[in-house]
Formats: sequence, C-alpha cells, structure tokens
Amino acid sequence: MKGQNRSDVKPGKVVGIITDENQITGIITEGVVAEIITKSLYHPHGIKVRLATGEIGRVKTVKPGAA
Repeated sequence: MKGQNRSDVKPGKVVGIITDENQITGIITEGVVAEIITKSLYHPHGIKVRLATGEIGRVKTVKPGAA
C-alpha cells in the first residue's frame, strides 16, 4: 500500500517514511506511527506522520498487518 490515503495509515501501523532531510536521497525510514499529522483524507505526496521515535515524514509504504 502507498501512504496517500489517511484511511490506510493508523497509529500503531509499521510504515516507511521519507523525512524532509532525506527527500533528495530518497532514504526510507521504517517505524511505528505514533501520530497522524495530515488532516486531509488524501495527500498526493503521502500522509505526514510522527513515528514513535519522534521522526516526522511523509508515508511512502504501509506494511500489511494488524493495527
């Protein structure tokens, strides 16, 4: 799944994000969603989230599974 729809991203889900610092390099950081920052239901560049580690970025991948 891509992370463009807010309905696909829930707190507790494991996702891959691209932080602002890594937008040029495209390095994906994996982690657990702590908070959803984007208020809209859809964002073409990915829903912005805060991970449990405190990192903030736009979701590029969503791991299937519980949560």
